[in-house]
This record gives sequence, structure tokens and C-alpha cells, in this order.
Amino acid sequence: MSGVLVEAKRIWDQAPHNAFTDLALFQGRWFCVFREGEAHVSPDGALRVITSADGDTWESAALITSTDSDLRDPKITVTPTGRLMLSGAGALHDKSEKSHQSMVWFSADGRAWSEGYEIGDSNIWLWRITWHGEKAYGVGYGCGQERFVRLYVSDDGIRYETLVERMYEGGYPNEASLVFVGDTLYCLLRRDGERNTGLLGISKPPYTEWQWKDLGVRIGGPHMIRLSDGRLVAAVRLYDGRVRTSLCWIDPQAGACTEFLELPSGGDTSYAGLVFHDGMLWVSYYSSHEEKTAIYLAKVKTHI
Repeated sequence: MSGVLVEAKRIWDQAPHNAFTDLALFQGRWFCVFREGEAHVSPDGALRVITSADGDTWESAALITSTDSDLRDPKITVTPTGRLMLSGAGALHDKSEKSHQSMVWFSADGRAWSEGYEIGDSNIWLWRITWHGEKAYGVGYGCGQERFVRLYVSDDGIRYETLVERMYEGGYPNEASLVFVGDTLYCLLRRDGERNTGLLGISKPPYTEWQWKDLGVRIGGPHMIRLSDGRLVAAVRLYDGRVRTSLCWIDPQAGACTEFLELPSGGDTSYAGLVFHDGMLWVSYYSSHEEKTAIYLAKVKTHI
């Protein structure tokens, strides 16, 4: 199984540092979201939304800012009610009461956005939210002394209940991506502790019991989707000798992560958005391999 890079081009670089992307197709338009700031970590982080009718010409649709926190790692999804939902987390300037707070915003057109709603528990970063049917699921990771991930579920994207208090512990688990295949739920999970290889979690309803398979590969910024032919594809940052953003096949039975296409990338890079549309895999990501940290869009033809 392979993939062919049809195109990869820079689509945004207006801030000093442009990073941490996601991608959605909504009402016939593309929407890409990412963080703008002075640096990879800086107090001025804001969430930029850009839009395009064809994926070639992009314009700014919105900029969400905060006076009390560095807004980070935006993700964009389409809700069952036909709205866009933007999620992210604020790294608070004043850490006397809490250091991080997850947030969501909603929009009917991608341009005018609601006020921000605080979601989940403070100091647990709800990193990515996935809709399945009428419910939203997300994995949050502890930002304090305790290192664990927690599974949340919501009926409206605002009020989240804890489904699994301690979904996984050990090895500093953090960023995660969820994919439903029928009623089976898969979780691609990053670890950064002494044991730093990625994991694949597998669970059946009601998703309170999890089986974990060690993928044997260190990954960052994981995102995974299911293609129309049933295969699971992931975009991750790989660290083995050369840091890069690559596409990988995920084999749930073997518990394997197999790289099949390296995207033009290097240095400070990763955090991809994935959309499979008209037989093509669209990938938003960021990279610093050309002069500065910028946003890129790749189109990939996948083959069996």
C-alpha cells in the first residue's frame, strides 16, 4: 500500500510562528485552523481560521484571541446540528488557580464565532474532539503532576461527562485521536515519558474497557481517520533520526504503524488535519523547513 504526493504548498505564513493545524470541509468550503504567535510557546497565541473555495486561494475568516491565555492547538469539526465547532486550550498567564482550560467556540459560517465556552476539567487538556452520531468524544490529558488520559463524552459539545476517569496511565500519555469503525473505537495515543512509543487503544461499547497495543514507534501530533475503503491512515511527527511529518498506515490487528509517505517537512513540524474527499487525502500541517514556520496543504492519492 502506497501513496503519491500530488501537491504540497504553503498556504499561510503571516505570523512569526504559524502552527498546530486542523482541516474541515463545510458547506462546500475548506476551513483550516491553526495557532498564530511570536513563537512555538508565547503568551500571544491566537487561533486563526482561514477558508478557501478550491483549496488553492485562501483568505482569513476569523481570528480568536484571549486576554488571559495563550490559545493553543485548535481543532475544527462539523457538529450534527450543522455548525462548525472550534476547540482548543488556553494556557493561562496567571497560573495561581489553574494552568490550562479547554475551550470551544461555534459558528454557522466559519466567520462569526460564538463566545468561548469552558469545557471539561481545568488542567486536563481536551486535545481533540470527535463526533460520532449525536455524541462528541474526546481524550483529555493531565497538565499537572499526574500523567494520565481521561475519556469524555458530550451530547452538545459543551457539557462533558467523564466516561473513563483513567483511560491510560504511565509514560506520560497525552495527545490522542479517536476513530470509530462500526461500534469499535480506536485511539491513537502519544507518549513522552521514559517509554515514549505510541499506542493504539481498542474498545467496544460502552468504551469503559480498553486494550492497548504498543506501536513501537515514537509519534507526535497524532491524527487518524478512516478512508472510504476501511483503511486507517494517520499523520504523525516521526523522530527516528530525522524529524518529519509523515503519513502512516495503522494496522489494528498487528498493532503496527507503517510510514508510507513523508511530506515536505522538517524541524518544528506536525499537527495535521486530515480530510478524505473525492478520492484524495487532503492534509494540512505546519513545518519550518522553508525559512519560517508556516502552514502547508498537501494532496495525496492513496493506492492499495
